[in-house]
Amino acid sequence: MRVKKFSQLMLGSILCFATLSVQAAAVAKVNGVAIPQSRLDLMVKAAVAQGQTDGPEMRKALRENLIAEEIIAQEALKKKLDKDPEVVAQTEIARQAVLVRAYQADYIKHNKVSEETLRKEYDMLKVQMGDKEYKARHILVDNENTAKDIIANLKKGGNFAKIAEEKSLDEGSKANGGELNWSPPAAYVRPFSEALVKLSKGSLTDQPVQTSFGWHVIQLMDTRPMTVPPFEEVKQNIQQRVLQREFGTVVQDLRSKAKVE
Repeated sequence: MRVKKFSQLMLGSILCFATLSVQAAAVAKVNGVAIPQSRLDLMVKAAVAQGQTDGPEMRKALRENLIAEEIIAQEALKKKLDKDPEVVAQTEIARQAVLVRAYQADYIKHNKVSEETLRKEYDMLKVQMGDKEYKARHILVDNENTAKDIIANLKKGGNFAKIAEEKSLDEGSKANGGELNWSPPAAYVRPFSEALVKLSKGSLTDQPVQTSFGWHVIQLMDTRPMTVPPFEEVKQNIQQRVLQREFGTVVQDLRSKAKVE
C-alpha cells in the first residue's frame, strides 16, 4: 500500500515537473495558447543577424510582437480565414520558401569548399577583372533614335550630366549625372564593357550601345590600375560564389531527375 502511494506521489511529481518545464519553455500564453520560447529565440537570432543588439529591451519588444500576432491570428481563425483559398495558397508558398531556405542552409553546412578550389577561383577572377578599372558615365534610354539624338547633341557641346538627369532611365546613376562607380569591365554586361574598353579618356561612343537594359550612350571619364583585394579579404565571398554555383548545379540535376508533367 505504501509502495503504491509512493509510486503515485513520484508520478505526480514527474507530471508536475513536466508541466512546469512546458510552461517555462513558453514566452507567454494568449487565451490558453502557448507561444513557444523557440519562436522568440528564432526572432532574436534573425534580429541579431540584421545588426540589432540582443538585450532585455529587444526581447521585450519581440515578445510583445509575438503576443500581438498571436491575438490577431486567433481572430483570423475565428473568422475561418485559414480556409480562404488565397490564404491557403499564401501559406503553402511561405511553407515552401522556408523549406527551400532550409535545404540551401543544409547544403552549405555539409559541403565545404577546399582551399585549393577557392584559390583557383580567386586566380580566375583576377584574370577576368583585368588590370584596369574604368570610371564611366552613361545615359540609358529605351530606343535607338533617342540615343542617337543625344549623341548628336553631346557632340555639339551638350551637357552630359544635365541630359542624364533629365532623360536617363537608370535611376541609380541619373541623379549623379550618369556617373558609375570605378569598376573593371567584367562588372558590366558584355556589349557595354566591350564598347567601354575601346574608348579613350574623355571620348564618347559614336553609336548607341544596346544591352538588355536598353540603349546606352557611354563616355569614358578615366582609367586607373586595378587593385585586387588580397585572397584572405575576399575568401568568404568567393566561397559563397562557389557554393552558389555548385548549388545551382545540384538544382539542375534534381530538375533533370524530377518527373514533371
